[in-house]
Amino acid sequence: MSVGPMSPRTNEAQPVTAAIEALASPVLRAHGLTLVDLEYAGAGRRSMLRFFIDKPAGVTIDDCQRFSREIGDLLDVSDLVPGSFDLEVSSPGLDRELKKDRELAWAVGKPVHAWTREPVDGQREFVGRLLEVGEAFLTLAEPAGRRQVPRALLTKVRLEAERKRSA
Repeated sequence: MSVGPMSPRTNEAQPVTAAIEALASPVLRAHGLTLVDLEYAGAGRRSMLRFFIDKPAGVTIDDCQRFSREIGDLLDVSDLVPGSFDLEVSSPGLDRELKKDRELAWAVGKPVHAWTREPVDGQREFVGRLLEVGEAFLTLAEPAGRRQVPRALLTKVRLEAERKRSA
């Protein structure tokens, strides 16, 4: 489900994208990977297919290469993507923008930075650990306590890279 401008709404999933996700699921599970996002853009003679994958200990280049080879072979024989396509597989990134419900659910427990178009309790920027993704609110753990940020007011949510503390 797409959430831009960050308010919940229904979205008719492209049948091709849903079929590609179903094809990828067993490969992801076999390698202990999670699909964070899938982007499919069919333009002209050549389409673009991007998988963003992760796992609890973090995804490696080897994970991306292995998944790319396996899903590429499956896509070639399945003929789900018409014509030629470019396949990209990568990690979600340290400061990825979170646009879809799936991405927000994946980010629960991680630090995020959120912006609103109108002030909430006098501020428009919020930084904290994402605790919950609800229909109407995102719940963050901030240094001062828990805060609910209305999803209808959100303009952007981005992962906040965790800072390593020096001893």
